[in-house]
Amino acid sequence: MALTLTAPPASAQATGALIAEVYGGGGNSGAALTSDFVELATAGPDVDLSGWSVQYLPASPGAATRWQVTPLTGTLRQNSRYLVAQAKGNGGTVALPAADATGTIAMAAGGGTVALVRTTEALTCKTTSECDADGRITDLVGYGPAVVSETSPAAATGNTTSAARATLTDTGDNSADFTVGEPSPVNSKGETPGGPGEPGVPATIARIQGTTRLSPLDGQRVTGVTGVVTAIRGFGGARGFWLTDPVGDGDPRTSEGLFVFTGSTTPAVRTGDAVTVAGTVKEYYPDNPATSNFQSLTELTGAQWTVASSGNPLPAPVVVGPDTLPARLAPQVGGSIEKLPLEPAVYSLDFWEAHESQVVQVADVRVVGRSSDQYKELYVTTKPEQNPTARGGTAYLGYDRPNTGVLKVESLIPFGERPFPVADTGDMLAGVTAGPVEYDSFGGYTLFATTLGNVVDNGPHKETTRAQRGGELAVATYNVENLAATDEQAKFEALATGIVDHLASPDIVTLEEIQDNNGAAAEGDGIVAADATLRRFTDVIAAKGGPRYEWRQIDPQDMTDGGEPGGNIRVGFLFNPARVSFVDRPGGTATTPVQVRSERGRPALSVSPGRVDPANAAWRNSRKPLAGEFRFRGRPVFVVANHFASKGGDQPTHGRYQPPTRGSEVQRLEQARVLRTFVDQLLAADRGANVVVAGDLNDFPFSPTLGTLTEGGALRSLIDTLPERERYTYVFEGNSQVLDHTLVSHAPRGVDYDVVHINAEFAVQASDHDPQVVRFRPSAGNAVADAVNDVLDWLERLFGAPA
Repeated sequence: MALTLTAPPASAQATGALIAEVYGGGGNSGAALTSDFVELATAGPDVDLSGWSVQYLPASPGAATRWQVTPLTGTLRQNSRYLVAQAKGNGGTVALPAADATGTIAMAAGGGTVALVRTTEALTCKTTSECDADGRITDLVGYGPAVVSETSPAAATGNTTSAARATLTDTGDNSADFTVGEPSPVNSKGETPGGPGEPGVPATIARIQGTTRLSPLDGQRVTGVTGVVTAIRGFGGARGFWLTDPVGDGDPRTSEGLFVFTGSTTPAVRTGDAVTVAGTVKEYYPDNPATSNFQSLTELTGAQWTVASSGNPLPAPVVVGPDTLPARLAPQVGGSIEKLPLEPAVYSLDFWEAHESQVVQVADVRVVGRSSDQYKELYVTTKPEQNPTARGGTAYLGYDRPNTGVLKVESLIPFGERPFPVADTGDMLAGVTAGPVEYDSFGGYTLFATTLGNVVDNGPHKETTRAQRGGELAVATYNVENLAATDEQAKFEALATGIVDHLASPDIVTLEEIQDNNGAAAEGDGIVAADATLRRFTDVIAAKGGPRYEWRQIDPQDMTDGGEPGGNIRVGFLFNPARVSFVDRPGGTATTPVQVRSERGRPALSVSPGRVDPANAAWRNSRKPLAGEFRFRGRPVFVVANHFASKGGDQPTHGRYQPPTRGSEVQRLEQARVLRTFVDQLLAADRGANVVVAGDLNDFPFSPTLGTLTEGGALRSLIDTLPERERYTYVFEGNSQVLDHTLVSHAPRGVDYDVVHINAEFAVQASDHDPQVVRFRPSAGNAVADAVNDVLDWLERLFGAPA
């Protein structure tokens, strides 16, 4: 039987005619479609469009600008579409399906305003308020930089993207109702680009998929593609269905699965339908194909299909167990692997590509990346013995030691039928989890579950470290993830609980990601002070039974240190004045470099707190380290708080370039050199100086960044003193890894170090980083004094501190 496309259901559908999609890039460079279009829809009764029109206004209308009009005729049917073709360009290769109305408006690709009007008379309004007052307008959408829109315009489109209404719901806000994606024009007959009569290449799924990552039929129209529908994506802006050839070609390199993309329209098929499909083969990238770092998804677009029969048995899933995936990730060729013949028995990325869009099944797998309520995802491992952490995760221990068993899981089950499970790292996803697998730019290959196992709580609990003894100085570091005075009380409460209960109220805490007083609410507003943020934080800590901490920090220059736009994140110190004193040396500003000077033969800071070489290009758009001079029982201690440049922009480990380029590493390596120069100056002034370098260095223990800081042994990296299975402070894409570090000079004695796992593994977290703490006895600077202090410390441990 022939397919009829229907509008997606919505819980709060509109009852009248709506603009469903707008596209102005037709015929432009890089566009597949030859023409612009506007698509209409209604979830209510049929609408007689006689005497109506679609009208267009440029994004920034001038005094002489006029609305352009395309008259409409005929009827817009309930749960159907109505296609209005507009101007045709010189480019593109794919024609629109037969239009229900045709105009000549050359709509702009990037922005403009389209109105559905109950007259053919041109509108005159040129502002949102004027158009709101015009009762002839049934619906209106502004996109890109449009001056006229409902509340705020939809995002900008381009030559290859349209703005489409995700559901037939009108909230009165174009930015909320419309999403940007691939154009998906549908006419009143349910036809899509490339109608049934258009010739194409007869093809099987295996022929479309080919033996490399790129289809040999990319860009071509194919016909006669047969398979059984195995899963449907009926929500979001990337709807469609997966089908599998139950017979296949017997070649382990060619996948027998394929995704059919239907845009914002829910496909009218059911699992078990045997279908014959025609459409255009496309390699889909989430960004610009020419510059993308990611792999592509082979799919069919502009599809037409017929259902031959229903209720057919589903093809058997590909069962993946502990020994299924190869230990090697991908061929390390120093470039793109896309055109290389697949070797699924040799490389894990090749294995997944060779089963792209097929249904895969795993059972009783351990969760290695917490569930996310925001993204409805979690990570599991199919290789439980591959680099396990002490608490059930999977440790990332080297560029040459990839965790090939890690797999992302999302759900195709509507949230109303089954909420996405809450899971912590170390829990078990028990029973069978199965669904089609495809590549996702966020997380790599992903199983989209139609069958989802149940979470078994394996009980990884939040850790608590011991309290420091009387003679020990406790220095902690904690990335508090964009903490601002405007945050909810619950975040302050959770972070304060971490400081007081889980870190046992350290004497000094280096903080990363403290935002200014109004957070990221207003970019470029000139507000850089963070006193309200820090005051609120220290007040909550005290209310939790912790010390009355004081703080020291330096306000950055506005919009110069990276992070969330307008947030002005910085590093800073908290310290307990009942246990430790801060040596205040005035004069430190955002641009003042701290210098090492000598006082009575001992190192001292020129300003305290002071920023380390803040004008150096290494810190461009990044946080500047903050050095502070402390005294503990009369012993000097120098602490440097850090937050190095992020890893944003690096090529992903699962991308098309192997090995991936770590472009962001260049800046962190320069930052490490600058910081190391400062530390060397301290140690040159006193080889026995107590130096602590702590913070979010955004790099791994095995990276050149850490190699630069520890070269020659001047600083010891304490994460390296832990067993491999305990080396992690952060979990990313299912890999437990180290981004946060504490390094110390050789002077501190009795060093005791602990990473306190309270965040990164848990679905409910105060920050995405785990804090850590080091306890030690600072050196007094000579052997006799140190020996005396050791005796006093020992007596304190036996008898308690003197009254």
